[in-house]
Amino acid sequence: MATWTQDELNRIENADELELAPLRGDNTPGEPTTVWVVRDGDDLLVRAFHGRGGTWYRAATAQHAGHIRSGGVDKDVTFVEETDPALNDRLDAAYHGKYGRYSDTYVRPIVADTARAATLRLVPR
Repeated sequence: MATWTQDELNRIENADELELAPLRGDNTPGEPTTVWVVRDGDDLLVRAFHGRGGTWYRAATAQHAGHIRSGGVDKDVTFVEETDPALNDRLDAAYHGKYGRYSDTYVRPIVADTARAATLRLVPR
């Protein structure tokens, strides 16, 4: 299994946003969506603001593959659904730490139960 380099982790962690494009059924990238990304150790994770029903989340979990761009990193990834409940509190803290300067209008939904249930780990491929 491929892993992130420390440089890639640092560059993406320090970027405000990440563009992700899940693959379509014909294996071509869909339209990129801008999301917030956080780091947990050597993992990069994203949450769907609108939960499991969100368009990009449904596309990402249908193919489990796509492409991301962030902090100068341009990479094909596998989307892995994250189900570890112990991870949620750490990710909430990471989202608050990284994005707390933004309005609660944006931060509150990304740490809500709906978004917590729509967490994906990004694995390079």
